[in-house]
Amino acid sequence: MAIWDRVLEWVIGYGGRAIGAAITLVLGYLAARLLRRVVRRVMSRFEPPPAIISFVSRLVYVAVLLFAVVAALSRFGVETTSFVAVLGAGSFAVGFALQGALSNFAAGVLILILRPFGVGDYVEVAGVGGTVKDIQLFSTVLATPDNVKVLVPNARVYGDTIKNYAGYETRRLDLSVGIGYDASIDRAIEVASTLLAADSRVLADPPPQVLVSQLGDSSVDLTLRMWVERSDFWPVRHELTRRIKSAFDEHGIEIPFPQRVVHLRREP
Repeated sequence: MAIWDRVLEWVIGYGGRAIGAAITLVLGYLAARLLRRVVRRVMSRFEPPPAIISFVSRLVYVAVLLFAVVAALSRFGVETTSFVAVLGAGSFAVGFALQGALSNFAAGVLILILRPFGVGDYVEVAGVGGTVKDIQLFSTVLATPDNVKVLVPNARVYGDTIKNYAGYETRRLDLSVGIGYDASIDRAIEVASTLLAADSRVLADPPPQVLVSQLGDSSVDLTLRMWVERSDFWPVRHELTRRIKSAFDEHGIEIPFPQRVVHLRREP
């Protein structure tokens, strides 16, 4: 009878608490699943990579479950303040040890959500220029023009200036060429303008221009300014450079070498 009395005493003393703790755990589990589903739906509107959606939703799910477990333990009179303090201290220690990795991860999430650049874009980030091959959670993979693989930590990518050369559909192209001081500026401008007008890749709006940029030591410097599609930038630059040289040679317009005039004075 003593055993049954003890069991009955325990049921009376802790039965209500056990039922309350069980209800807390069930409600916490249901709330965790609901919040995980809500987070997935909200994040899917921004169309981030599936890995980001899965990680964030799982993080929310685990956090709600931990909160439910702590609340259930408090039903039994367990002192949860020290438990929470230990958990917080442990989280702080882990976060401090992994602060570099966590900062890279946070920057990677922002890059994937805000999308300052995409795969295939040519960018300059953290002093490195290259084509984006992959955007990972901790680093961004670039391929330099000579096809060298470079991994840039995302914290440096997002914490520095980002130059995205593929950010807009069109780009301005400036070509500089020098003519001799004896050459006709008007004739040179006419020849260059004809070349620009004849190239279908040069956009009509804004209209191309041929400007006198400066009077150099050895030449009068002209700037050919035009707008092209971003995919035509380098082909137009290379081909027009060759055509300008050929056209100026054909019309007798000199492209001078750097030269310096020296005056000799005889002392008595």
